[in-house]
Amino acid sequence: MKKILFILAAVLVLTACSNKEAKLLERAAELCKYIPDHELLEQSRDYMTEDFYSVLDTMFNLPNHEALDHEWLYYFVTGNGGSIADYEVVGVEQTDPTHSVATINVRQKWEDGSFDPESDIEEHKLYMEKVGGRWLMSDFDGHKADCVRYIAINHEEQAVRRAISNYLVSNIGEHYMKGNLCVPTLMIVSETDEMDSRCALESEGDSTASLYFVWGDFWVFWYNEVGDTLKCVSGGNHSGLMSLERVASGYNVTSFEQTVDGAGNQASAKRIFGEHYDIYCNMHSNEEVREAVRREQLAEYVKGRNLPFRYYQDYGRPAVEL
Repeated sequence: MKKILFILAAVLVLTACSNKEAKLLERAAELCKYIPDHELLEQSRDYMTEDFYSVLDTMFNLPNHEALDHEWLYYFVTGNGGSIADYEVVGVEQTDPTHSVATINVRQKWEDGSFDPESDIEEHKLYMEKVGGRWLMSDFDGHKADCVRYIAINHEEQAVRRAISNYLVSNIGEHYMKGNLCVPTLMIVSETDEMDSRCALESEGDSTASLYFVWGDFWVFWYNEVGDTLKCVSGGNHSGLMSLERVASGYNVTSFEQTVDGAGNQASAKRIFGEHYDIYCNMHSNEEVREAVRREQLAEYVKGRNLPFRYYQDYGRPAVEL
């Protein structure tokens, strides 16, 4: 009799475990619908842990040119090839009462439902956490930590760029004919927090451990607000090396060594940019690239401040849509 009861108990335990695994498999398949792929769906909030959704929401709202430097930030699964991800949950492991890991095979298919013959099956990991009695997506392939790191780096970069922009407006823009708005264009050639030998010689005896160096092709533009258009009234180029120091509020520019105008321009640029000179020349001489960066950064400026402008225009030229 005891043996029979033991067998029955074992069967019940196995059945319960099997049911639990089946439910986890089913839930993992449901959560696959909300894996970010080119976009973060608003309804994903209800299927993700609060902290995972928060870091993804922050990341997806970073400026596009920043996030796209790391394609996985936008293309979690399919990449930029126009295919659709087909998910198959092949296993799930509950690591403790509130955490599980599902193994997912992903294969690419076209919109008509046919599979891409050149696409391999890729294995991914979907992490789940039980919150308030519901299993939610808490991570995907470890991207949460990647996002946290990238957001921190981005915030640091934005602090540097804000300091440079503020310096250009306050110290350089003051010498131009003013309009309603002064908006610089920043084209970063190189940047480092490691002091080169020339800087070391020039600052001998001083502590430079907190200095940050940015070589850039910088432009300053003043605009007047005319209807939905920002009309440029003045502007110019100021290339060179910015030295910044870390302060409690972010960064401050401590010095700006500029290239000189006229006959000495090339010699000063070679001296200031050093090993970065060729990159600087390619950047500085390409008007098409410069205008694309200007348009992008001006659009970000307008959007970030909720301003009503749709175009910008240089004197004698057609208006450009932001």
